[in-house]
This record gives sequence, C-alpha cells and structure tokens, in this order.
Amino acid sequence: MKAVILRKLEEKDYMEAMKLSMYAFQYDVPKEDIPKRQEILKKHTIFGIWEDENLAAKLHIIPLHVYINGLQWKMGGLAGVATYPEYRRKGLVSQLIKQSLAEMHEQEQVFSFLHPFDISFYRKYGWEVFTEYKKTFVNKIDLKRIGDSAGTIKRFNKSQHIKAIEKIYTEFMKQYSGCLVRDSYWWENFVYSDYQIAVYFDESGEGKGYLLFKVKDNKMDIEEFTALNQEARVGLWNFICQHDSMIDRVKVITSVHDPFPYYLSQPNLKMEVFPYFMGRIVNAEKCLSQFSFIQNNEKVFLHIEDIHAPWNTGSYLISDYEVRFFKDKEGSRCAKPAAKGLHISINALSAIIIGYKRPMELYELGEIVGPRNDAEVLERKVPVQKSFFYDFF
Repeated sequence: MKAVILRKLEEKDYMEAMKLSMYAFQYDVPKEDIPKRQEILKKHTIFGIWEDENLAAKLHIIPLHVYINGLQWKMGGLAGVATYPEYRRKGLVSQLIKQSLAEMHEQEQVFSFLHPFDISFYRKYGWEVFTEYKKTFVNKIDLKRIGDSAGTIKRFNKSQHIKAIEKIYTEFMKQYSGCLVRDSYWWENFVYSDYQIAVYFDESGEGKGYLLFKVKDNKMDIEEFTALNQEARVGLWNFICQHDSMIDRVKVITSVHDPFPYYLSQPNLKMEVFPYFMGRIVNAEKCLSQFSFIQNNEKVFLHIEDIHAPWNTGSYLISDYEVRFFKDKEGSRCAKPAAKGLHISINALSAIIIGYKRPMELYELGEIVGPRNDAEVLERKVPVQKSFFYDFF
C-alpha cells in the first residue's frame, strides 16, 4: 500500500515543485533562472501531497496585504495549485485547500485571494468572484487627441527604481477595494516585467498617472492605465495617440469603474468585461470586528455556516460599536433563533465585504435568506465600495 503524506515542502523539495508547475502549466524555466525562482519560493508556504517518494500535488500560499474599506489586511494568496494527471480526481486538491485555510487562519491572514482555473470549483470551498476588469479596443482611426495637458510624459525602464509610479499606485488603490498593497519587491519582480513605463507629471513635477504597456506587431497593449485625475487621463491618452504612425490598434485594460473611454471624442468602442480574481474571508470574526460598518443605530444578526473553515460557523450581531460572535455549540444549528437575522454563505459575505456586490442585490438573488427588513438594515450598514484588482499570481 502506498504511503500518502501531506506536508510543507522544504527547500530541498523546491525543484520538484517547479517541475510539477512546469508540467501542469506547460512552460519551461531556463537553467539560469532556476536560482531566482527558488529564492522566490522561500517566501511561499507550500503544501504538497506525496505518494511514497513522488510529489503528486501542491499548493502555494503567498503572504500579501490588500486594501479594503480604508484598511490594510493580511491576505493569503493561493497560487500554483497543481496535480500530475495520474493523481487527479482523488481529492488531493481538496485536502490541500482545507489545509491551506487552517494555515492561513493560524497565520492571521483574514482574507484569501486566488485566480481560478474554474470559478465553480473554488466556489465550493467558499471563494467568490470579487472583481471584474474591462478591455477596451481602439482602432487607429479613433486615436484622436483631446485637448492639451500642461504636464509632461517621461518614459522609464524597469532597471530604474521609479518612486513616482509606486506613489501613484498607492494613491490609486485607495479609490478601490481589494487592491494589492505592492512593495518594491513586488514591483520589481511581478509588475514591471518587460513593459514600457510612461509616467505623467503635472506642472509642479508630481506624478499623477502612468501606463504599463508594450508595442509589438503594430499593436499597443496597455496592461495598466492608472490616473489620479482628469489632467493625467488626458495626458496619458494623448501620449497613446502619439503612436498613431506605429500601431493599428490599442488594447486598454482598466477597472469596470474607470471612466475610460467616456471622455474620448469617440467613446463608441468595442469593450469586453471579464470576471477576474476570487476572494474569501478566512477569519469572519476578525474581519467583521475590524470592518468599518456605517453607524446608524441599527443592528442585524448574520448566521454563517462554513464547513471548510468551521471556526467561522456561528451567529454575528453587528451593531454600531461592536460585533459579537456567538459560536455554534456542537450539534446545534445556530446560537440564535433561525427566524431572527439573515442566513448568509461565506461566499456572499466575502463579495459584500470586499465591495463587489450589495446586500440587497444578493438578497434578491436568494444568496441571503431571512426577513427583508434585516436585509435592508445590512444594506444600510455596509459602505458602498468599488472593487478592483490589477495584479496576478
């Protein structure tokens, strides 16, 4: 009988983890890049399942922070989830996901984000879509300047440490909920890549917007279009238009909440909207206790059953100055009568707290069950937010 072991990977196991990733995701790591990749893995917590001496499946947890509702929160980023084909459909990934939730809870990571290969698969474990992004396609004929900006554009490359762009992003992310808090290490290793970088500076020399982009095969692909005000939007757009002799088409990725392309002279452009990252509350008590609900002299009970993170299961009384947690007793359903308050899944609660969906919207969809009056109270207590996420892991 084969010995099956679930354990954390050690440094000596990193090459096996890389081989599994390369096989599952179909890419190669050049030999000269292997030491750098292994150095990055030291920052991850990696769980693997072994059958005898063979690594069968693995999962990475990346320690990160995100900005939600005016606060920075610890977040565990799930990545590199992979299984060799001969070990699939044996429930190995399910075991790894449950282990990762326990680990993130122990590490006090209040949220967890991931990029799904299949949304329905991760919904079973409590993750929910929390953001979308918008692709806008601009043909050469529509590259028309829109007035003038008093500032200037400067181009940089990734070998230059660009404090201005990092400062702009820090201000930009405060407009949204769910954005990754990027430190210099993240910028240098996971953002700049081989992109061209253009920064808009106003008359006083302050950076107010930037583009991360590539120009290749007569196309301009803009991965990040980030502006703090309309002056910067105009300046960056006019810079894009200056490429009209080099390109036939532009693709711009923005938040669905971004005003682009409304302010262009021709905003009738092809646009596509895609669901993107998924998020999950790992520690509901800490999340709800620290979340800034609107104070309005109202209170509401939430009843949560979370089979994959059972420490969240119970009832929560949300009032103006505190959140009280009534943990379920073993064998009982709820600490408070079911008729009082709202029954809500961890998925729906995550979508609400991160700012992707409103309580009444989910109530109408049947994702929240209980008295309508209570749902209306929750609607009034949750501040309106706009969720977005530009990164990938």
